Amino acid sequence: MIEQGLLFKEAEDSSWKVKDFSADHICQESARKELEDRYWGITEVTEKFSRQSVSYQLSKKDRIHRWLKYKEGFSSDLVRTLLDDFHVTAGDTIMDPFMGSGTTALVAKMAGINSVGFDILPISKVSILSKSNVFDYDIEELNALLEDIRRLETPQGYSNVTRFVSTTEDGYPEQTARDLAYFEEHFNASNYSDEAKLLLKLCTLNTLESIGYSKKDGQYLRWDVRCPKIIRATEERLAKGKKPFVVQLNKGVLPTLKEALLEEFSQIVEDITNIQQSGRPAISECRYIEGSALYELPRIDPDSISAVISSPPYCNRYDYTRTYAMELAYLGADDAEIKRLRQALLSCTVESKSKIQVLSDFYTSIDRQHDFDTVMQVINTNSVLNEIISALKIRLDMGEINNKGVIPMVQGYFTELAFVFYELYRVCRNGAHVAFVNDNVRYAGEVIPVDYLTTMLAESFGFIPETVYTLKQQKGNSSQQMKKYGKVSLRKSITIWRK
Repeated sequence: MIEQGLLFKEAEDSSWKVKDFSADHICQESARKELEDRYWGITEVTEKFSRQSVSYQLSKKDRIHRWLKYKEGFSSDLVRTLLDDFHVTAGDTIMDPFMGSGTTALVAKMAGINSVGFDILPISKVSILSKSNVFDYDIEELNALLEDIRRLETPQGYSNVTRFVSTTEDGYPEQTARDLAYFEEHFNASNYSDEAKLLLKLCTLNTLESIGYSKKDGQYLRWDVRCPKIIRATEERLAKGKKPFVVQLNKGVLPTLKEALLEEFSQIVEDITNIQQSGRPAISECRYIEGSALYELPRIDPDSISAVISSPPYCNRYDYTRTYAMELAYLGADDAEIKRLRQALLSCTVESKSKIQVLSDFYTSIDRQHDFDTVMQVINTNSVLNEIISALKIRLDMGEINNKGVIPMVQGYFTELAFVFYELYRVCRNGAHVAFVNDNVRYAGEVIPVDYLTTMLAESFGFIPETVYTLKQQKGNSSQQMKKYGKVSLRKSITIWRK
């Protein structure tokens, strides 16, 4: 009876195992199949984590973690579970090389655990620094600031408007654009503490989508039909005899800046009050480093990290600088700065350019050229990555990839992650665990097993693969791919390695 149960479980779980990596078997897939067999034995299809665990969904109701609506983040529940599994306790130090909204660091802080991490987006800086001050805010000052918001009105005749970049022009109703500029001027010139002003800035960032014409939608921003630039574009289409846009967004009544700010700030003040009343945990350091893990991680002391919990940008063409363009513009980024940020991010968009020469120069500058050569040797000889790149080139030659930037993006993505994994092995203590949340992807009918390939790279540098948790809820493909190549369910995984 037990043996039958085990056989049933194996048969049931096998639906999460990829059988055909290349649609219609056009391209070589033997290396990917061997990789699938290699790590299938440590793969656990689990209900321990869910799609809500590895997304922002659970954080919507979680004090402090809901302070930034960062849809790409994972939940505090996931971090707490992994910290328990890894036996990380107060006084230890954990790392997140891709901090995002700072969930790993803030969960650690609430448990008296030290943390260190990196991110290059200014949104992350505002979020992490605001949250890490949670026990230091003066509640009376925050309530006074709240009353100031309630009384504040933009003077008639005030003509300044909030900053914008090319993609966010006309992003707000005219009065809202003026309100954003005036409120910022007023509070910047006020006598409130820097901590309180930063918290207000975080709240303002959280209001931008609700008060404006934009809506985050996958890789891009969608725009309300009332947005002036959409009106102009529609008129131009009609003048040329074209039909209006098929998908039309109307967000309904938009709140004013004051209405949205009062709601956001009131909720955060309530959260801070409740958190402070619950008692302060053991003193711990939350160290945020503004910069890329590729260049900051090599500066961290060896054998200093007790665990790593992170989620890199996915290999899915998702461009954070476009999705968060409204927030970046509000924080002062211009078009040139946004372009710079786009290139500095881990290569995950079709516009990403190779960082190989820059990395080589950097490692030379810190007298570690040998380490650079070691990582590149692993990448250049990796049979799975070579098979994937060859397959994508074949698909490109067949006209099945709509952007030639996909291939250098995939190559750059795994190359850069290899450098991160190499450095993580160096900075982790013996026995330290590393957890990475990631999605498998598919391009032009070619499946890329991100979970197993990253595990293979980590193992190349010395990590011991322990578990690949795979969510029961699998990821679908785009409608275009399913129509052309058929449906292949893709894993969403949490890979666990140990030094």
